[in-house]
Amino acid sequence: MEFPDTRPRRLRQNASIRALVQENWLTPNDLLAPVFVMEGKGLKEEISSMPNYFRFSLDLAVKEVKELYSMGIKGVMLFVKVADELKDNAGTEAINPLGLMQTAITEIKNACPEMLIFSDVAMDPYSSLGHDGIVQDGKILNDDTCEILGEMAITHAEAGADFIAPSDMMDGRIGFIREVLDEEGYEDTGILAYSAKYASCFYGPFRDALDSAPVDVKNVPTDKKTYQMNPGNSRVALQEMELDISEGADIIMVKPALSYLDIISIAKQNFNTPIAAYQVSGEYSMIHAAAQKGWLDYDSTVLETTLSIKRAGADMIATYFAKDIIRMIG
Repeated sequence: MEFPDTRPRRLRQNASIRALVQENWLTPNDLLAPVFVMEGKGLKEEISSMPNYFRFSLDLAVKEVKELYSMGIKGVMLFVKVADELKDNAGTEAINPLGLMQTAITEIKNACPEMLIFSDVAMDPYSSLGHDGIVQDGKILNDDTCEILGEMAITHAEAGADFIAPSDMMDGRIGFIREVLDEEGYEDTGILAYSAKYASCFYGPFRDALDSAPVDVKNVPTDKKTYQMNPGNSRVALQEMELDISEGADIIMVKPALSYLDIISIAKQNFNTPIAAYQVSGEYSMIHAAAQKGWLDYDSTVLETTLSIKRAGADMIATYFAKDIIRMIG
């Protein structure tokens, strides 16, 4: 029997050679950490569907962000849980310059100025109907919603956000936000666009965290499929990303990450704009659940899945595993 001259296993013989030839590594510089903020003081609440992940009152959120920075994380994705009495169909509280988001941006930036703040710009945390836009006659209004998103973006920039992160998927909102930011003198405020955001089943725990799921009432859609993307499609992702880049996005995002590695790869092959990917709440909770059952090893699964996102082409990964990953990679 004739054996091969080329033997790829030579480069897998031990840990040292495997490390030398490894193409992709995870470092703290790859990670963005989502932070959930709520009203109150001295409060830390575990999210029931996200084991070991928490909502923080602002005073403790500041401490959390400082800890994240000390671990090497350079950016946080900021989200707020809004009290029910402040919600309406017009997202009025979203543009309150003294609102929880705006206050959180300012206090976190003052306490940890080196940390980059990516502020969530979407109506659903503020909507009494749980949608990312104004609802009228059973439809989500696009252009009227963009007007509100632009006002939100201005208040976030005034508060000190480094990047506005529109997560709504309204048509044309990136161009509109870029225009109003520039008109108000915030040319240096960046935009991270949720460009390829799919109508995914993996968002459930996140909606628990912020109480932002669509409500089941007459003449209100019970899902977000008229604005978030169809999971069966990939070509439209290219269109959405190209549009956002042309409208002024500095970073484009694919969400979720793990079920859409092909979309991350397509983005990497077609655009020079930095690419973010969001390892979403359902991915986090799914791995935790399997690990708690003893069906998967937690550390190995977290590292393998997150590394696959980077290998697909993501330049940065928003992940609830950020602190654990840093612990694992030492």
